[in-house]
Amino acid sequence: MLVNGYHPAHKILEEKLKELNNFEEAIIVGSGFLANMALFELGRGGDVFYVDEEYHASGIAGSRLTNAEVKFFKHNDFENLKKISVNYKKYNRVFTVVEGIYSMMGDKVKKEITDYAQKIGYLIIDEAHSVGICGDNLMGITDEYKLSPTNTIKMGTLGKALGSYGAYILANKEIIEFLLNKARSIIYTTALSPVDSLLAFYAIEDITNNLNFYKEKIKKRQKLFDSQSLIKIIPSLSNKDLLKKQKELLEKNILIGAIRPPTVKSPIFRIILRLNVSLDIIHETLNSLGEK
Repeated sequence: MLVNGYHPAHKILEEKLKELNNFEEAIIVGSGFLANMALFELGRGGDVFYVDEEYHASGIAGSRLTNAEVKFFKHNDFENLKKISVNYKKYNRVFTVVEGIYSMMGDKVKKEITDYAQKIGYLIIDEAHSVGICGDNLMGITDEYKLSPTNTIKMGTLGKALGSYGAYILANKEIIEFLLNKARSIIYTTALSPVDSLLAFYAIEDITNNLNFYKEKIKKRQKLFDSQSLIKIIPSLSNKDLLKKQKELLEKNILIGAIRPPTVKSPIFRIILRLNVSLDIIHETLNSLGEK
């Protein structure tokens, strides 16, 4: 992208994302995995990352490449975060790393964690599963919690709710400029396809033009199926049972995620409460898995 790959499609998408999220600067990245790898290159000697233990695998991989110190806190546990960060003032810069909605848990990051992160340093938030789901403008947790863009670094994907491919990072100009000159997963990879960029742009346009329609459908599903997001997690007795029930549902043309270790600690059914899937099919799916 830096050599000869920057296209007007990238520019209009970046401008749209900046406008809707009220951030100073944006950059389009090849994928969510690459974006998370890039964010950990922000760290230098004397810095620290406090990372939720359930953070996405791309961030865990990135954390092994940074020159900064990395400490993990228990999932969504504010008290544990405070405990491990008691000496945060000894570091040059502090980054707290969370997801808006956790992809394998379906729960939202606690507001007390995001507020604390901004108090002690920078908040890095992966909004892959929260954009298009929550907030007044369906722009995610940064939107719902009204987080200050001054010391927030937001990463989001163009997949999931936006139905395309790729990712983006939103931050202040200094941080984006640093990433452009430092992050290997931005500098040494192919630019995102202009077609994927435009597809995401028009998906965002569709969301903003039909906010009430989408918000009503999302809220109805969240209430009906007792979910903070549109991800419903149901534990499985074993890997064998997990795969057996997945196959039974697939024979009815219903596809669900059968997530097994080591991706998760114990096997789970991962059901996405998609808006284009009828409530009857979702009910049938959950009933088949023993969930009333």
